[in-house]
Amino acid sequence: MQHGLLSFPVTDMDQQGKFNAKSYADRLNWFVEHGVSAIFVAGGTGEFNSISMDEYKELVEIAAKTVNNRVPVFSGVGRTIPEAIEYAKLSEKAGIDGLLLFPPYLTMHPEEGTYLYAKSILKQTSLSTIFYNRSNSILSSESLKKLANECPNLIGLKDGTGNIQDLNDIIRTVGDRLVYIGGVPTAEIISEAYLSIGVNTYSSAAFNFVPELAMQFYNSLREGDKHQVDRIMKEFYIPFVRLRNRQKGYAVSLIKAGARIIGKDAGDVRAPLVMPTEKDFQELKRIIDHGLTLV
Repeated sequence: MQHGLLSFPVTDMDQQGKFNAKSYADRLNWFVEHGVSAIFVAGGTGEFNSISMDEYKELVEIAAKTVNNRVPVFSGVGRTIPEAIEYAKLSEKAGIDGLLLFPPYLTMHPEEGTYLYAKSILKQTSLSTIFYNRSNSILSSESLKKLANECPNLIGLKDGTGNIQDLNDIIRTVGDRLVYIGGVPTAEIISEAYLSIGVNTYSSAAFNFVPELAMQFYNSLREGDKHQVDRIMKEFYIPFVRLRNRQKGYAVSLIKAGARIIGKDAGDVRAPLVMPTEKDFQELKRIIDHGLTLV
């Protein structure tokens, strides 16, 4: 996973707001066909927070069966410790390759509590797990080093903070014991900073609607093609991020809107998220249409 573009598919819903298994399987195949290196299902972009346990079970079973070992598939786990362990068991039984450990329910707690939360879950699964450093669950370099020493199945850290100083500390302290993944919303916006400290990959939400452009940007970044990186950044990613910042939740709902624009509708987001306004939808369409000319 250190050498390839990662992505999180949106979770397909039908017109009644129910999980659409067929459309979701088609989306996963489309992801693989466009060269993604690993797929993270039931992630933040996949509305993990809004999926029921029954839907989750169906989702991971479809993901494992559809992808069929063509690329690694990771699934999101989290919420309470018992729930996270149950999600992990369902994923393992389904044939999922690994887990992405989300923060627990939004309660304030000390770093020691975050460490104990992660350790309690890691000890109850054999699956390779990536810890998601974000929100109310931030582990320092020393805590991550201790967690990695005690839990051999901890294989990576996904950074959702964008704090390059602290991430650099973690990388220099923990070293190559872990894989490091950029994971802020629209990670391309700080991908150059990530790469400069040894974070070779990131998860691309835009892959959901401009996979060729997302892949071209990633390859240009890795190859040191500064002209192409600057061009795509200025003409696509910066306008997209400006639009994303207009409304809370747009980091997810704009992705579903983008999928609709390119003819791969995944339905609406579930509350408490909301779909973009018509004005913002049309602006997104203009951004996507221009982005497609850059490929």
